[in-house]
Amino acid sequence: MLTLSTLFPDSSRPTFGGFVERQTLGLAVREGVEVQVVAPIGLPPGPLKLIGHYRSRAALPPVENWKGLAVHRPHFLHIPGPGIRFTPSGMTRKLLPYLRKLRRDFPFDVIDAEYFWPDGVAAARIGQALNVPVSIKARGSDIHVWGMRDFGRAQILEAGRSAQGMLAVSEALQRDMMALGLPGDRIRVHYTGVDLDRFGIADREAAKTALGITGPLLLCVGNLVPLKRQHLVIEALRHLPDASLLIVGDGPERSALEAQIATAGLSARARLFGARQHDDLPALFAAADVFVHSSSSEGLANVWIESLACGTPMAVTDVGGAREVVDGPAAGLIVEPTPIAIAKAVSALLANPPDRSETRRSAERFTWAVNAGALHAHLSALVERHQRGDDPAILPA
Repeated sequence: MLTLSTLFPDSSRPTFGGFVERQTLGLAVREGVEVQVVAPIGLPPGPLKLIGHYRSRAALPPVENWKGLAVHRPHFLHIPGPGIRFTPSGMTRKLLPYLRKLRRDFPFDVIDAEYFWPDGVAAARIGQALNVPVSIKARGSDIHVWGMRDFGRAQILEAGRSAQGMLAVSEALQRDMMALGLPGDRIRVHYTGVDLDRFGIADREAAKTALGITGPLLLCVGNLVPLKRQHLVIEALRHLPDASLLIVGDGPERSALEAQIATAGLSARARLFGARQHDDLPALFAAADVFVHSSSSEGLANVWIESLACGTPMAVTDVGGAREVVDGPAAGLIVEPTPIAIAKAVSALLANPPDRSETRRSAERFTWAVNAGALHAHLSALVERHQRGDDPAILPA
């Protein structure tokens, strides 16, 4: 099995795409399964590849052993700005000869693309050229962002109609994919997992003390980008005078959020904690009284499940598979994306906190073992169908 994903960790971004890494590791330990990973790196032309974050990515080894997985990192041409519409073509041109050569030594039976755009588009074209079945997984922003652009929608539909199978991280995303025009009979829901041994209930007061925090604590975890809307939570904090807020993550919105905190006079209660290793998250979830997630777009966020596994209820906006996770009072509340609504939900959860054991039980159906088993069954079925010669017919555009 070949995992193809631009969402995969490396030494310059050790937490990037950690959910793909964990899923692939789970697949690799199954009996009778061999997995290699191709994590292509898009770089701009000429000396531009030596500027900013591109420099560290260009310096990564072309092939390495990553936690026991053989990971290939071929470079392909990425043109920022208007040229981004050609990203799948640039990836295909680079990867097709690369994978044709790789297949001589590693005769993979199926390509598992872990994001729909551009990964899935390139994977579908390569699969047709190599006569290898392809599965494409949608995670949320690939459909909700790239699928809303004319060129992205056309490329996603082309890929989905030629792929032998597709996966969605939630039922809500499955419905959105079908609404876009993708064939629903080939889409299966594939939930994420959580390590229930690492993410568990711990002493909340001790965890707060380690952070130097007293009183109620709200936690946000996510990249500091516009669609995560951390500014709503900062504004909500103004209506929660006894609470503190910890925002974990980094990104282009950091300066704006820092300015918002300072202008609102919240510097004593709101802290931008920066990016943290995944291993640091259990202690942060354990310290929090409420996990707040105000995103405008998600498939089904791993942090939702991790919060519940630590016994921490959530106040989350009604996006993606939120209602599939917040399926009872112990899991928390669905909120409108306004500061007042967020503050009211947090106040309700602080005033009447659910039993932490009940909250954790909301996460126990999401395990990496179940995730890996479902993925293995899905990919194996595609291989068997392909070997029998009864792949789904390619639908007309």
